[in-house]
Amino acid sequence: MRYLSTRGNNVSAKFTDILLGGLMDDGGLALPESYPVVSRDNLASWRHLDYRGLAFEIMRLYADDIPEGDLRKIVDRTYTACAFGSDDIAPVRRLQDGVHILGLSSGPTLAFKDMAMQLLGNLFEYALTKSRRQLNILGATSGDTGSSAEYAMRGKSGIRVFMLSPHRKMSPFQTAQMFSLQDPNIFNIAVRGVFDDCQDIVKAVSNDLAFKARFHIGTVNSINWARVVAQVVYYFKAYFAVTKSDDQPVSFAVPTGNFGNICAGHIARCMGLPIKHLILATNENDVLDEFFRTGVYRARPADQVRQTSSPSMDISKASNFERFVYDLTGRDAARVRQLWQQLDRNGAFDLSRTAYFSRIEDFGFVSGSSTHQDRLETIRRVYRDHGQIIDTHTADGIKVGLERREQGVPLICLETALAAKFSDVIVEALGRKPDVPPGLENLEHQPQRFTVLDPDVIAVKDFIEHNCGR
Repeated sequence: MRYLSTRGNNVSAKFTDILLGGLMDDGGLALPESYPVVSRDNLASWRHLDYRGLAFEIMRLYADDIPEGDLRKIVDRTYTACAFGSDDIAPVRRLQDGVHILGLSSGPTLAFKDMAMQLLGNLFEYALTKSRRQLNILGATSGDTGSSAEYAMRGKSGIRVFMLSPHRKMSPFQTAQMFSLQDPNIFNIAVRGVFDDCQDIVKAVSNDLAFKARFHIGTVNSINWARVVAQVVYYFKAYFAVTKSDDQPVSFAVPTGNFGNICAGHIARCMGLPIKHLILATNENDVLDEFFRTGVYRARPADQVRQTSSPSMDISKASNFERFVYDLTGRDAARVRQLWQQLDRNGAFDLSRTAYFSRIEDFGFVSGSSTHQDRLETIRRVYRDHGQIIDTHTADGIKVGLERREQGVPLICLETALAAKFSDVIVEALGRKPDVPPGLENLEHQPQRFTVLDPDVIAVKDFIEHNCGR
């Protein structure tokens, strides 16, 4: 398996060549030269595998330069009952006839990001040990990526984490999960701005090739290909859980802001998983919904990004969207490069009058958005009718999924986090606090360690240089 850039300027590379990096040298994102196609025989042989076995079979297609014995050990060490609370990893539970929830919040930080990040931590440690290198991870988070990355990387040999987050714009629980960590290899930077400011800084540093090389900068954001492909696994797991035959179509409802979670579903569909629709759900920051409805991709300036009760989706520039547009344009790297230059210059691009926009249906995408009131009503309805307490992002996905589902096609809604991470909204919706997992009851009262910086690339570079311990 060889990898190339969505912007076309890179020679092809192996999985381990791109594992530790983020952006490619030309500013594009890594993608395989082609997606491996999974046959019906493959699906039949995978149907009864446990999560570890399924993860190995899928990852070996993309990471074929890692010896299979080593890869199996990495996967087996990652997906354990100790890390995920049960041997039934990513369980599917029935909500109502034909509607299911894929449980992705049983990892150490109670969010779906753990599903890939725990694997990424072990892959990083493996690659760094082999090469005798060190890595300074620079990431940005709107809520869950940061804690998932830090819990996956804490104590890892040769790794430091510098995580940017928007100052005072995450939930108290999300903030405490990150800032209460006292590990010496973890550095939290609270940026006076919004998530897009944080993400722009990460991209600017990644595009400074000299600085990136000098300080061994890597990333764990979903621009990292290994993280996206690790998320492909649970689409297959969910499919097998709700179907009996290997040609039955299903649809997935996916709350998303940065397009990483649903991009994994797009890849699974391209591989041959029988997905009828990928139902994309946004909150009030509806940049992606606007594109799939109109063909116009219009990033919002920072002062127009709304702070909502599903804060992990308070994003106006979806990094992984470039991977989808690359496929949508028939893998035309020159066209993608032109579109992103236009986006940088004008803040938008318009595909509504092109043949590309008419092809969106071929990729199975439909979309919708949700508001704070929608979230409250969905949380109340799910609790009243089914006795389950869902978090705010999952509520966005269920609301839009139920609106856009097709009768007769099973719908799988992706859970993104435990409700405990958004206690204030649950109290507003239900008049009661959600249960908090044992050991985390006093998390928000723990001492916190973080640094506040302006949204300034030079300031962040100076902080890294001062703390990287080269």
